[in-house]
Amino acid sequence: MVENLKTPCILPLMKKITLLGSTGSIGKQTLEVIERFPEELSVFALSAHSNVELLSQQIAKFKPRFAVLTDQKFYEALKGKVSQPTQLLFGNEGLQQIVSQPEVNLVVDALVGAAGLLPCLDAIAAGKDIALANKEVLVMAGQLVTKECREKNVRLIPIDSEHSGMLQCLSAGKISEVEKLIITASGGPFLNTPVEELKKVTTQQALNHPTWRMGKKITIDSATLMNKALEIIEAHWLFGIEPEKIKVLIHPQSIVHSLVEFQDGSIIAQLAPPDMRLPIEYALFYPKRMPKVINYLDLSSVDKLTFQEVDLNKFKAVTFAYQVLKQGGTAPAVLNAANEMAVNLFLQEKLSFIRITELIEEVLSRQRVEPNPNLEVILEKDRWAREKTLEIAGTKL
Repeated sequence: MVENLKTPCILPLMKKITLLGSTGSIGKQTLEVIERFPEELSVFALSAHSNVELLSQQIAKFKPRFAVLTDQKFYEALKGKVSQPTQLLFGNEGLQQIVSQPEVNLVVDALVGAAGLLPCLDAIAAGKDIALANKEVLVMAGQLVTKECREKNVRLIPIDSEHSGMLQCLSAGKISEVEKLIITASGGPFLNTPVEELKKVTTQQALNHPTWRMGKKITIDSATLMNKALEIIEAHWLFGIEPEKIKVLIHPQSIVHSLVEFQDGSIIAQLAPPDMRLPIEYALFYPKRMPKVINYLDLSSVDKLTFQEVDLNKFKAVTFAYQVLKQGGTAPAVLNAANEMAVNLFLQEKLSFIRITELIEEVLSRQRVEPNPNLEVILEKDRWAREKTLEIAGTKL
């Protein structure tokens, strides 16, 4: 576990937040939460890739000190149109600037995919606590990131509902007393779909998640259950738990977000409605609890809570987590990059749904794992995996 997660801290009277990825699903919900607590939270900086229209609306509403666009064309389109007090910045240098400003108390990393890694490391280097909604950061560079957090005494607070739930459950005991971490999965839109029918799945069907409101990439990951593979890796680095002690169970109701089994046989569970604003609020105020931003869970209205094993023949992606953690080094980064590329190809209808997992497996089989990689090696393997995925798929993005 990142040891200082449970370290008591003195919360500032007004917490100033840099929000990376403000126009995405998590970013928009984070702003909803911030808006509910104007005396405690304020927006210091926002970033987006290309959604100029929404970013402009957010700037007008929250009046941040800085805003960043990482797409050159859209930055040029907005430059000169942003009024004081907001200063518009561009690209990775802009991201580095907004995560390292002295006034910033917390950086929310809600960027999608590998794009979240470098600004996260920049924020850690500046000594900023991180509320992490980007699981790929720990998948790509978990050993490096957690090491930097320890050295800089930075808290890495999970926003993912499963890991937020685990963090809450772990307050019931010590890490050394944990027998098992249990991550739940809704099963996605194809839980009861026969394997043969997955060959005909459309993009629209895969994007129709039964319980969660999310961005496109994570919604497809939920359909393949690759999101659970990434969450196993994330949990391993966040909490220092051996991979063999991390398990996934199907729980279609999405009410129990995670469970922790202790060595005495007790199982502690975290229950809540399937609404990301709750784990976002918990991360923004951690370790303090605040009044609700969502409706309370009415247990009397819950018909049933069911759990079942994952069908690994249908959802083989889950097994990739244990494979790459055993291999170590750059293997998780290759998994992440291959998945990002395969999902993008599927969303562009250049790849079938069932081919996503097959393609990732082929890339993994062709990698050369580099042990104990530094950032440069991780990024190089990330590039290699992306190129290899396209090469095997025989297409271009």
